Amino acid sequence: MTGSSPKTPRCAIVPPYLLVRLARVDDPRLAAAAEAARRSLMRDIPIRDLRAAAHPSPAHPGARGAAEPVRGRLDRAVSDAGGLERLPGRLVRREGQPPGADPAVTEAWEGLGYTHSLFWNMFERDSIDDQGLTLEATVHYGRNYDNAFWDGERMVFGDGDGQVFNRFTSSLTVIGHELTHGVTQFTANLAYEGQSGAINESLSDVFGSLVEQHSRGQSAAEAGWLIGEGLFTDQVQGVALRSLKAPGTAYNDDVLGKDPQPAHLSGYIETEDDNGGVHLNSGIPNRAFYLVATALGGNAWDTAGRIWFDTLTSGTLPRTVDFAGFARATSRAAVTRYGAGSREHDAVIAGWSAVGLGGGLGAGSVARSGIPPVRPSVSGRAVVDPGSHPE
Repeated sequence: MTGSSPKTPRCAIVPPYLLVRLARVDDPRLAAAAEAARRSLMRDIPIRDLRAAAHPSPAHPGARGAAEPVRGRLDRAVSDAGGLERLPGRLVRREGQPPGADPAVTEAWEGLGYTHSLFWNMFERDSIDDQGLTLEATVHYGRNYDNAFWDGERMVFGDGDGQVFNRFTSSLTVIGHELTHGVTQFTANLAYEGQSGAINESLSDVFGSLVEQHSRGQSAAEAGWLIGEGLFTDQVQGVALRSLKAPGTAYNDDVLGKDPQPAHLSGYIETEDDNGGVHLNSGIPNRAFYLVATALGGNAWDTAGRIWFDTLTSGTLPRTVDFAGFARATSRAAVTRYGAGSREHDAVIAGWSAVGLGGGLGAGSVARSGIPPVRPSVSGRAVVDPGSHPE
């Protein structure tokens, strides 16, 4: 079978606007990268067309081949597409087998394990479906494919073009991001368009970052808060695809342009592209989570991450929830777990207030949360008030 079922939606890490920009480059030095971007865009047309559909649920959840699955047991399978576009490809590693020499296989294998570790050890979620589903990945998909995606069943990684993008298994946040699309698929199943789609993307960025932080034992203050760090080659002026700490600053390159993500609701981008700007406007809830996590301090997965996880798995989020509705849901989750007026609750209120979404959440205590007041600039970017002391 070539590719995935036409009914299966896929969520990719590189947004279409970035590939479009690269595909239009008319520079002989980047001819290979431009051609790779054009081919990648053609492959990704089904992704953009089908993402808004409801994700399918597996007919037989649980670890495949296990008669009596043990809760919390890690089960992985990595396959090699060998440069073709056929999935899953040739199986090259299962649990209990020794590592090989292929770095892409090793990186995918370890990334699956790190993601499982965060969700099981911190949130007691048994794989992405909470029923021990085997974590599957395919590497070496296509020729110079500039993306990685979750197709409803497995992670799929391209090798990049070598000029602009490195291989996509090289970034742990990419693996955590895409597998979190699976968690969202099996929980809130948020519609992949407009504000609900941006929340879907933001949740994957949040937990993708937490996967990396947990694997490194990093506190919120120590973390880099970057998504896709290491994906760009040294020919690109940029550090990552996105930044939760400072949306709009991840890259600023002559070829790729400037990171267009807004950090405040006043900069919200109305567009029909990118499923209504899901990769663009996700910067707004991303920044809110970063502010909550750093205000609370310690390990971000312990408090802020727990509130966001409770919200995602509450069973109460509408599929088309907007930013304001999601902000209210996180506030309720903080009250349920930590109490009204708690330090955690106040941090959530202050974090959303700082990105222009504090309405209806209560007064809170910005001073106690440690989050400085934020005002929008003329450009729509979030700017810390001159009298405050940002992190």
